[in-house]
Amino acid sequence: MKEFKTLNEILIFAINAEQEAVDFYVGLAVKSKNEQMKKVFAAFAVEEMKHKSRLLAIKENNIFRMTDEKVQDLKIADYLENVAVSPEMTYQDALIVAMKKEKNAFKLYLLLSEQAGDPAMKDLFLSLAQEEAKHKLRFELEYDEFILREN
Repeated sequence: MKEFKTLNEILIFAINAEQEAVDFYVGLAVKSKNEQMKKVFAAFAVEEMKHKSRLLAIKENNIFRMTDEKVQDLKIADYLENVAVSPEMTYQDALIVAMKKEKNAFKLYLLLSEQAGDPAMKDLFLSLAQEEAKHKLRFELEYDEFILREN
């Protein structure tokens, strides 16, 4: 696993990860055969761009604040099977992919926080993990609202 020496390296890593997420969702939007799913994936890409912009602002302004905010975990993603990414994905499949992706990002940042020696680095990783938890919650709420309640 990559070893980070500075807060700037962490931010660059996180910014690149958000760009990879943008590219992932844009790629799905381009490949999707369903016009509604194209819009869904494009919206997911916009969300990831917002996350990247926030990280860029932290990096450029050198302003970082750790909050004690607790993010609710509905644990919906924990009980869903992985789905194959394909151009024929349904909205339900897209939400599952997004939840799983955010959960994995959360776990990565949490693991990195546990390995960080510097308290500022630890706090930054914990903050990034918290952001990913918020993203996952957003998708879980969407899943609960539009998938679970419809069945």
